[in-house]
Amino acid sequence: MLQPRQRLAGLGLAAVALLSITIYVVRRPAAEPFETLPPALSDSEFWNLINESSEAGGDFRSDNFVSNEDTYQRVIPDLTRKLRPGGVYLGVGPDQNFTYIAAIQPKLAIITDIRRQNMMLHLMYKALFEMSHSRSEFLSKLFSRPAPLTLSDNVDAKRLLDAFLAEKSDRALEKEGLASILAQLRDRHHFALSLDDSKSVEHVYHSFVTAGPEIRYSFPSQAYLRRFPSYAELMSETDGAGGGGQNRSYMASEENFQAIRKMESENRIIPVVGDFAGEKALRSVGRYLKEHGATVSAFYTSNVEFYLFQSDDWKKFLDNIAELPVSKDSVVIRSYFNNYGPPYPNSSLPPRPVQMIDNMRGLIDAFHGGRIRTYYDVIQRSIPN
Repeated sequence: MLQPRQRLAGLGLAAVALLSITIYVVRRPAAEPFETLPPALSDSEFWNLINESSEAGGDFRSDNFVSNEDTYQRVIPDLTRKLRPGGVYLGVGPDQNFTYIAAIQPKLAIITDIRRQNMMLHLMYKALFEMSHSRSEFLSKLFSRPAPLTLSDNVDAKRLLDAFLAEKSDRALEKEGLASILAQLRDRHHFALSLDDSKSVEHVYHSFVTAGPEIRYSFPSQAYLRRFPSYAELMSETDGAGGGGQNRSYMASEENFQAIRKMESENRIIPVVGDFAGEKALRSVGRYLKEHGATVSAFYTSNVEFYLFQSDDWKKFLDNIAELPVSKDSVVIRSYFNNYGPPYPNSSLPPRPVQMIDNMRGLIDAFHGGRIRTYYDVIQRSIPN
């Protein structure tokens, strides 16, 4: 049997060992959050996330059916070098987001726009992607025009769009197409579209059918003070690399198209109604991502910041940005229209948007450090491309 002193010594050694273990556990660095984003969202998860994150709809001066940024591909070579696939993409506006998504290959994409009509636009696109097996079938449904039978799956975007430009819209196809879109959303997915939502989908779809591949940012006015690029032209643009560049649009290849189709079919491109300076949308998105250990890899803001800086809303927006989970590599993609103010080094005449990349963590630090006071403080932070 152990003597009392031996027992005390043994207890002392045990206590020291236990203390050492405790100190090790306390001092061990916290593990990185485990990312738990699902590989696909159910219809109810998709619709619940929209409803839980969305705010009341607001207004903008344009329907904004398509982008007015014909240079938005210019940053893609830099993006693909800086970012690894699998993060989360945030964006705003219409279908230029699909081109960025195809290039960045995120696991999840969330498009936040102040206009509820933009959400209906994206739900229309969702239905069309899901119902179309190829680019040609997709464009035929989008514009209610017969699909050319002589083009191969490998044809480039320009030849593909030129073929549809040569066709005329068919009102019977439009009626059939609208019924199929609404059935896909309401009957297959069981999304609770209101009567106004359904009318908005009809308005958006009719606009694409009416204008065809020539639809522009200024629609219904196709002639405008400043010439905006058409859908067909945007889909045929390049990244400008090496003087000529590579077309990286989601219509550039069947591979790009199928990448978006897969994400849409898995409910991984989610349109949300929200003001960048609002109290709900971006913060709700941030909470959802944090709950799943996910990180924003890129946030495409277009030129929304220009409008936010016309009041103190920019401060609310940057406060919202600060609530998003980011890494050292996370970036903001922004557009600067040089007819708004001082020209940027690679600006051109007539004015064209300049695409820029900014580090998100650096932007947040600059804001908290009092180094952001004007719109041009933000612009000067960016890397021109």
